[in-house]
This record gives sequence, C-alpha cells and structure tokens, in this order.
Amino acid sequence: MSPEEWTYLLVLLISIPIGFLFKKAGPGLKRWGAAAVGLGLTLFTCGPHTLHSLVTILGTWALIQAQPCSCHALALAWTFSYLLFFRALSLLGLPTPTPFTNAVQLLLTLKLVSLASEVQDLHVAQRKEMASGFSKGPSLGLLPDVPSLLETLSYSYCYVGIMTGPFFRYRTYLDWLGQPFPGAVPSLRPLLRRAWPAPLFGLLFLLSSHLFPLEAVREDAFYARPLPARLFYMIPVFFAFRMRFYVAWIAAECGCIAAGFGAYPVAAKARAGGGPTLQCPPPSSPEKAASTEYDYETIRNIDCYGTDFCVRVRDGMRYWNMTVQWWLAQYIYKSAPARSYVFRSAWTMLLSAYWHGLHPGYYLSFLTIPLCLAAEGRLELAFRGRLSPRGQKAWDWVHWFLKMRAYDYMCMGFVLLSLGETLRYWASIYFCIHILALVALGLGLALGGGSPSRRKTASPATSLASGKLREE
Repeated sequence: MSPEEWTYLLVLLISIPIGFLFKKAGPGLKRWGAAAVGLGLTLFTCGPHTLHSLVTILGTWALIQAQPCSCHALALAWTFSYLLFFRALSLLGLPTPTPFTNAVQLLLTLKLVSLASEVQDLHVAQRKEMASGFSKGPSLGLLPDVPSLLETLSYSYCYVGIMTGPFFRYRTYLDWLGQPFPGAVPSLRPLLRRAWPAPLFGLLFLLSSHLFPLEAVREDAFYARPLPARLFYMIPVFFAFRMRFYVAWIAAECGCIAAGFGAYPVAAKARAGGGPTLQCPPPSSPEKAASTEYDYETIRNIDCYGTDFCVRVRDGMRYWNMTVQWWLAQYIYKSAPARSYVFRSAWTMLLSAYWHGLHPGYYLSFLTIPLCLAAEGRLELAFRGRLSPRGQKAWDWVHWFLKMRAYDYMCMGFVLLSLGETLRYWASIYFCIHILALVALGLGLALGGGSPSRRKTASPATSLASGKLREE
C-alpha cells in the first residue's frame, strides 16, 4: 500500500469513533462539530490546496443565490469547468494538488450539484404554491428553505464521506442533524454486521496485489509471456482492485453507521444516494423510536455479492459505487441529449470518465461499457427468451462469466491510465472483449434482438442466486 492509501485508511478508521461521539449530539454540535472535523482533515491532507474546495463552494452558492430557478445546470457547468481548471494546474505552471485534494474535489462536485438541484426543486415548488394560492404539506425530500452560506459550508465540509464517499444529499444531511431520538437508532450491531468481511477483503487485496502486481504489466518482459498468461493476468488485477474498494467503502459506510448518518425506517424504502422513496412520519416518542426498524440503505455504497455475482454488465454498474451511480442516473442520465438507452449510457459514461479525471484509460474503459450494454441487450433479447428454464440457467452462467471478463478487461484501462499502456495490453490479448461484443451485437441484430431499452419485457436474470434478486 502506498502512503496515500494508508492515510485514506487512517481517515476512514478515525471516522468510526468520531461518529459515535456525534451520534447523540444536538443539531448545532453535529453541524459545526462535523464541519470542523472535516475542515481539519481537509487542511491536514490538502494544505493550501483547500482553497480549491472553498472557491468551488463559494461559486456554487453565488449561482444558487443569483439564479435559483436554473441553478442546477449552472452548478453542473461551474463545478465541471472547475474540475478542468483543477486538473490543468500543472500545465499552467501552478502547484499540483495532492491526491487528497482531488478526492475532496470529486465528492464536493457531486454534493454541490445535488444541492443546487434540491434548491431548484424547492424554488419550483414554491412558485407552484404561489400560483395555486394554497400551501401543500411537506413533500418527500424537499428542503425546508434555501441554505445560507454557512449552512452550505457545513454541508460541504462535513467529515462524513469527505474523501471516499458515500455521496449524500443535503436533505439526508438535514435529516441527520434533526434526527429524533438518535439514541434509539441502532449503530453498533449494524456496524459489526457491515464490517465483518472487511478484514478478509483486506488480506485478499494484500495477497493478490503482491502475487500479481500491476507494475508487471508495464514491463516489456510481460509481453513475452504466452497469450493464456496475459489473458489470465487481468483477472487477479481486477480482483485486487475490487478488494481494495470493498475495504474502503465498507469502512466509509461504517463511519456513517457509527454516527447514525443515513438511518431511516425500513418502511421509508430508502435508496442508495437518494434516501427515502416513501413518506414515513418520524417516531413521536422514545418508545416508538426504539420499536422502529431502521436501515442504512441511503449510505450504502457497495453490494459486494451483487457486484461479483450479478449476471449482466448493466446490473454490475448498479451494485458498484451505488451512491455515485444514483447521482449519475439522477443528474446526468435523465438529462442526456438522447432517448436511446445505449446512447444515454454512453453520455453518462463519458461524463463519469471526465469526473474521474483526464487520463485516457478512463475514457477507453468507460466508453467500452455502452458497447457491452448494447451487445448483451440485443443478444439476450434474441436468444434467452427462446430457451427452456434449464437453458436459461446455463445462459446466465455463461453471461455471468463473460460479464466478469468484460469488467476485468475494462479495469486494465482504469488502472493503467495511459493511452499507450492500455492499448498495448488490450492489443496483446487481441482486443478480445471489443471483438466479442461486436460479434454478439451483430448476431443479436441479425436474429432480431430488439432495443436494450425494451429489456423490461425480457425475463429477469439479475443474479445467479435467487435469494439476491431485487428490484431497482
């Protein structure tokens, strides 16, 4: 592990006991104490580069105040434009930010765009009330008022997920501040249930990254190995990649759970990133709060089982970095300048790659996903429905195997980063996933497979274990 990775891990582990300290605190202490801890961590790890986050916050707040009816699009343009400037600093002869500054900036971009969208929704709702002449009751997820500058700063610098996620909306943050009877919200048992696989994943990461180091792929000697060895190598590389993020995101979720952050009654049917989907009145007494069943789906960032064992490429995206996937679906996919599922996905993946950085490997990897989505959608609609139940089960196993190999393949671009090294590795295995996807797409089209957007009419094949089937 690099020194930066040890620092990330230390920050994540420190956030767990801090969370227990804040859990039962009042709204004021929660707001300003959590912001002070987050700002302190930012200053410690980013130093003077903390100025970038402050400029981004001030710019977004100014746009919200100036144009509340259209601030969502303006905030998206502002924060994404600042990301370009932020990443071009070295080209401009300015000091290069630390990796921690980049992490803070990435999460801050998501939070500020979401905040602007929530303010815009509030403004639209208020205008409708004025036009209708009567006041409606509180709407699900709607803000009570436009946050002030200090409130915006406290949300932006809240220590929860400040470097690693999970992403959360301002409404979720407010619900945590005003959480009724926080002592009744369970933390320790949910935390232990969530944390138990993390040490195993950590050991598997250390072992796999030691036995199959990524640096080997950058050496000329690697390309003298036989084709089967080169093909196989991407499997443990992606395995180590997954284990690393499993540990980080589980630890980040545990920090939230310790603070009771993102806890909602099960009846609210909360979604990762978005929060409750159903109105659920808060408990009116400590006794009712104690008898209420809670979950932490709002801050759930990874479904390890779903990631590894779902059948489709499409479903694999939903189980990975779940709060960010919600953000992309809500603010990018829905406003994409196309109606086709594949083209909307391509637009979303393009902006996701840009959000991650400017390295060509991101774009090569993310823009391979729409091809895989189109191929699996066409081929599944052309073939799977014609098979017997036993044949469909066999199909799903083959589909799962190919899905994992597709993600292995795309991961190499994500970790090698450079154009030359990514294309060199893919060329050494003859661009096998690209070619396989093109063949599958052509075969599906030839056999009359409909558009992937018509997938709702097809038989579901979400997971290889029926107990893990779920509706998104």
